[in-house]
Amino acid sequence: MNSSSPAPKEPEMQRLPKHDLSPLKFDQRRGSPAARAWDDFRGACKLWRLGVMLGWLDIKLRYRGSALGPFWLTITSAIMVASMGVLYSRLFHQDMKVYLPFLALSLTLWQTGLSSLLQESCTSFLDAESIIRSSRLPLLLQAIRVVVRNAIVFAHNIIVPVGVFAIYHVWPGSTALLALPSLLLWGLDGFAACMLLGSLCARFRDVPPIIGALLQIVFYVTPVIWQPQQLAGKARYLLYNPFYALLEVVRAPLLGHIPSIGVWLVALLTSAVFWVVAIWAFVRVRSRLVFWI
Repeated sequence: MNSSSPAPKEPEMQRLPKHDLSPLKFDQRRGSPAARAWDDFRGACKLWRLGVMLGWLDIKLRYRGSALGPFWLTITSAIMVASMGVLYSRLFHQDMKVYLPFLALSLTLWQTGLSSLLQESCTSFLDAESIIRSSRLPLLLQAIRVVVRNAIVFAHNIIVPVGVFAIYHVWPGSTALLALPSLLLWGLDGFAACMLLGSLCARFRDVPPIIGALLQIVFYVTPVIWQPQQLAGKARYLLYNPFYALLEVVRAPLLGHIPSIGVWLVALLTSAVFWVVAIWAFVRVRSRLVFWI
């Protein structure tokens, strides 16, 4: 159910703005794999402005020559929400005023949030092959690039649920501010996904389609098009689904609800484990990534 466009081809280095590349000295230093991975991370943080520029340039190149640009995806999402809302509200016997805002927000968060971020992280290093091979930029600069690119797409697609909220006069109030730290958590998890999935997919090219297939399954077992209340007393078992917790910590505040402590604990624990595994994997394979791509 991910409607985002595939990542654009790598732009030529001549088109990128000039930046101070002094942090790249880390690549000339010797040390343990952990020390060199840490230097890579520090170099990427020092060049974060370049990562933002690369992410923005990706969006411009993706929709080059288009009249509406990225808003084509917004229009597609709006049509999908309207058609699915009418159909599933009847199938599930739901009140449109309650169900349509839930569906619009859930689909946006899933399609241009979690799912898109995970799928693009799989090819974060593969898509940047020309830059990685022709320059000594930090590898993790590509992680910043992927997160920024997805943040831009998410920003103009959130218009769809906001429009639905306006139509039905449903506003979350100040509770929506609780979604800000949750979105920050998503950004950090996206960075970790590039370290883990980007490294894994650079070595094994069959992994990206496997991830895509698994996300399709996760979509149907996670309350995106159906509401947790429909499980009645069995809704507590949703906490065993980490995708539910990560989705709910953002969705609940935007719907005017405060996520439960259990949901927050599962989301934070999932993110912590994900980061530990991602760091371990990146430290082990960083020196070989350039040969795999």
